[in-house]
Amino acid sequence: TNPAAIAEKLTASHFATNFYPVQAGDVALIHAAAGGLGMLLTQIVKLRGGTVIGRVSSEEKVEAARRAGADHVIVDAEGDFADEVLALTGGDGVHVVFDGSGPATFAGSLAALRRSGTFCWYGPVLGGPGPIDIMSLPKSIKLGYAVFSDHIPTPALLRERTAQLFRWIVEGTLRIEIGGTYPLADAARAHADMESRRTTGKLLLIP
Repeated sequence: TNPAAIAEKLTASHFATNFYPVQAGDVALIHAAAGGLGMLLTQIVKLRGGTVIGRVSSEEKVEAARRAGADHVIVDAEGDFADEVLALTGGDGVHVVFDGSGPATFAGSLAALRRSGTFCWYGPVLGGPGPIDIMSLPKSIKLGYAVFSDHIPTPALLRERTAQLFRWIVEGTLRIEIGGTYPLADAARAHADMESRRTTGKLLLIP
């Protein structure tokens, strides 16, 4: 399990502790909540006292998001989720959105944020939203493209963060869900399954 842990767990830890330090009582919207990174983010937000609204693309993925600790799960494959998020938050919106899904979710993520909320945009698997007119951004939100390596510039910090991750794993407070294993020769099939949104958790290629 450890090889599957390091890069993705460092990324999830950075998002929820540095890019936006989640506080007790915060509400987070996490896209692709049944994916490897989404499930890790959910667990870390919960460890820090937050509430998680997870978005998944199909009913089959709801249980995986709940296993990770999501308090609410929205099923949506078209980017039509903002109204449900607002209803779940009493009309206020969420404190932070973690979105790496792609352009189809960008407008909805903006609409789901509360005033002065934070938009954590990262490695969109389906492409970026295109040029953004910052003068048009609503509600005094903060928008940034998150890269964990920017906050771990030295070997000492990398060792410190990695040690924390493995403490969480050993303690059982952070779990990695392996959603499937594939022979290395079937790497193309693994990529195709990911792109078709049929998978949950982390996928492993076995030499």
